[in-house]
Amino acid sequence: MRLRICTWNVNSVRLRAEQAARFVAEQAPDVLCMQEIKCREGEFPREAFVEMGLPHLKIMGQKGWHGVAIASRLPIEDPAPLDVCREGHARCVGVKVAGVEIQNFYIPAGGDTPDRAENPKFDHKLDFYEKLTAEMARRDPKAPLAIVGDLNVAPSENDVWNHRYMSKIVSHTPVEVEAMWALHKSLGFTDLVREAHPEPQKLASWWSYRAQDFRVSNRGLRLDHILVTPGLKEAALRSGAAAARIHDDVREWERPSDHAPVSADLVL
Repeated sequence: MRLRICTWNVNSVRLRAEQAARFVAEQAPDVLCMQEIKCREGEFPREAFVEMGLPHLKIMGQKGWHGVAIASRLPIEDPAPLDVCREGHARCVGVKVAGVEIQNFYIPAGGDTPDRAENPKFDHKLDFYEKLTAEMARRDPKAPLAIVGDLNVAPSENDVWNHRYMSKIVSHTPVEVEAMWALHKSLGFTDLVREAHPEPQKLASWWSYRAQDFRVSNRGLRLDHILVTPGLKEAALRSGAAAARIHDDVREWERPSDHAPVSADLVL
């Protein structure tokens, strides 16, 4: 069977419900992982997702901020919860679908100053990565696990519009890139989008709202990721190559999120 996993920072699920319905109709995801839903569980537009054909929901909401959710076409089970956010924010939600564990994250952006001592938000971001990496290092790499979401780090020089400039800006500083690669190494994760679109191709999944035309300014960052353990690599590459992409056309839709959805197919 094909399991299509999508991740999307929707930047308010109630504002983007119509866009989500269009995306689901066009791309037929089996599992849609969302970040920054910006609502509490009781405020989530459940009926809209039932109508989309994604009736199985797991929601971790928070008033006004953050919040993550997973909507699935297939029945879901609960894996062991992950406690890696020291602030207790709604930044992680997990499910098991068709035997695959999917952990959906909205990792802190980290504020403006890339200094742990001066900026508690940046310290929180790195602490989040450290806790998550330590948790992953205790796991079995053969277990079928996908980590997805807005991980808020663009790890490669081809994941940012200007490597030299962005190396001093939160999201691409050397310490953040190092934290991301440590997570990759913890279980031998494969980055499915990069597997499908190798270096040196430039990739981005986020563009600032400040640009009138994001394609003309072209100052994007690849902050949204789908990572799989060795236990899922064969399923991800069964057709001979990774079927993963960034749906940047969605960023052109009316009243878009600043993030584009990202998808990857597993053949189980």
